[in-house]
Amino acid sequence: MDVRCLGEVGLEDIRKDDTKGNSFDHIRAKLENHDLANFRRLDKSTAMIPDTIGDSENSDHHQNRKSPLFDEDGLIIPKKLPNPVKENADRQNLHRELLFNQKIGKNILNQKTELQRALEKQRDSLAKKQIGEQVATETPELEKAIADRAKRLQSSHEKNEDDKVISKELLQIRKNLKPRTEANK
Repeated sequence: MDVRCLGEVGLEDIRKDDTKGNSFDHIRAKLENHDLANFRRLDKSTAMIPDTIGDSENSDHHQNRKSPLFDEDGLIIPKKLPNPVKENADRQNLHRELLFNQKIGKNILNQKTELQRALEKQRDSLAKKQIGEQVATETPELEKAIADRAKRLQSSHEKNEDDKVISKELLQIRKNLKPRTEANK
């Protein structure tokens, strides 16, 4: 019988029993007793599926274990498989940042309701009106009169420029029509 295939559990006990010439059933019973003793030593607070993501010494212990854990019925306790997505450092940092922003109440996605947007727009327009009124009341009458005169001059210059453009177009059309009318006579 090859003792190495039985694992690390109770090798010394099995070797001692092998030299005495005990039967295979006796060795199997010893192994089961040893496994049950190991199971009883386990912390009662461990979950049915132990978490492999946790403190490093605990996860190293789960990964380096050669023999499986057994429950009360003698069944092997399943190990939780590692999830590479959850172990990704970038994802963990992003998740940590999102949790922190949620804790402090900061909404990084800027998802506002239509009512909130309308309320903000109304507040902004009201603030602009108040600032405009405040500036209007603080300016002296002389500055107001100068600003009105500048607006009138500006509008009159724009009208004159429009008239010049129209008159140039009319002169061009008239020049083109004169030779045609003389040729028809």
